[in-house]
Amino acid sequence: MKIKSIRATPILVPLEAPYLWSYGALDGFTKCVVEVETTDGLVGIGEAPSHSSARIIESFSDRIIGLDPLDIAGLERRVLPSMPAAHSVTDYGLRGAWGGVDIALWDLRGKLWGQPVANLLGGIHCNAIPFTDYFSYRLAQDGKGGETSIEAVVDYCLALHQTHGTTFFEGKVSDPDLNRNIALMQALRRALGPQAMLRIDSNQAFSLPSCLHLAPAFEELGIRNWEDPTPDWTTMKRLRTRTTIPFSGHNTDLGKAVAYGTPDAIVSDVAGLGGFSAMLRFVSACAGAGIDFWCYSGGSGLETAAYLHACAAHPHIREPNQSLLRQQPFDVIAEGPFAAKNNLIALPAGPGLGVTLDPDRLRFAANLLVERGIPNKYHDPDAPGKMRRMPLI
Repeated sequence: MKIKSIRATPILVPLEAPYLWSYGALDGFTKCVVEVETTDGLVGIGEAPSHSSARIIESFSDRIIGLDPLDIAGLERRVLPSMPAAHSVTDYGLRGAWGGVDIALWDLRGKLWGQPVANLLGGIHCNAIPFTDYFSYRLAQDGKGGETSIEAVVDYCLALHQTHGTTFFEGKVSDPDLNRNIALMQALRRALGPQAMLRIDSNQAFSLPSCLHLAPAFEELGIRNWEDPTPDWTTMKRLRTRTTIPFSGHNTDLGKAVAYGTPDAIVSDVAGLGGFSAMLRFVSACAGAGIDFWCYSGGSGLETAAYLHACAAHPHIREPNQSLLRQQPFDVIAEGPFAAKNNLIALPAGPGLGVTLDPDRLRFAANLLVERGIPNKYHDPDAPGKMRRMPLI
C-alpha cells in the first residue's frame, strides 16, 4: 500500500452571525480539508488551519506520493524541517499544513487497523470530552445574533443552559468601556449562578492599568480563566503579581511561560502544533511544567474530531476546550456539526477519526469560500478602513 494522491480543499466555516472581539468583527474561518488516498483505495481525512495551507500541501505531493502512508515520521522528515514550538526559524504555516496531513495519516492508520485514533495514540482515558459554549456581542444576520446589550447576552447564555444543559461558558470581554465589562460578567454570574464556570477572552485588549481596574471585580466573581488580557507576556507577568485569576494564551513559547510564571494554560490545536504526535509531546511538556492545555475553536467537525481523540488520549487535557460549534450552521462531515450536551461531546466510536467526509457538504463549503471570499476578522464596523491597535484602553 502506497500513497496515491493528496487532495487539499480550502473551505469556509461560516458563523451564523458575526461576533465582536477586540480587533473588530468576525463572521467565519477558513480551513483546508485534507484527503490522503492510497493505492488500495483507502482515504484518510484531516483538516489544516487555513485556506493558505492548500498550496503548501500540494507542494508536499511530489515528495511523498508513492511512499508508505504508515511511516508518518519518515514522511514528516521529507517535508518538515525541525521546528521547535517557539523558535525564530519556525514556519507556522508549513507546520500547520503538515499537521493537517498528519491527522489524515492517523485517520488512515486507524481505518486500516479498525481502531479509533485515540487508541493508537496510547489509549482512551475518557469517552466524553468537555467543551465550553461561547458568548459575545454579535451583529444581527439572517435572524441570528443581534446580542448587542448585556441583557441579550445573558438571555443567550440562559437559553444555552436551559436547552443544552450548558454550565461551562467562555466569552469575549474586551469593551473599551471597562465598567461595562464588569457589568456584563456580574449579570452573567447572577443569572447563571455560582455553579457556572465562566472563562473570559480579552484578545489582548487591555493595558496593565485597565487590567488592574478589572481584575478585582473579576476575581470576586470567580472567573475561572482570563485569556490574553494584555498584548504581551511581560505585562501579563506584572499582572500575575496582582491577581489570582489564572491566565491563558495562544503563544506556544513554553520556555518563556515557565520563566515568566505565566500564563497558567496554553491554548492551541492539533494541526497548528504539527499533528497528533507533536501535539501530545507538547502537552506532555506542559504537564511537566505544571501548565494546563486546551484546544481552541473555529474549525469544522474534522478539527473537532481530532480534538476529541487527542483529548481522550492525554489525561493532562483536563479543562474544557473552547467551542463555537453552537454558532456554526454548516459542516463538512456527515455526523456534524458536533454540539455539546451537558458540556460534553462523546468520542466518535468508529475507526480512525470516526467521522465521514460528506462530498456534497465539502463542495458546498468550498464554493462558499469562492462566493464570499476570505473573512476579514480585522474588519472594524465602527471605523471602516482602519485597523485597531492593542491595547484598546
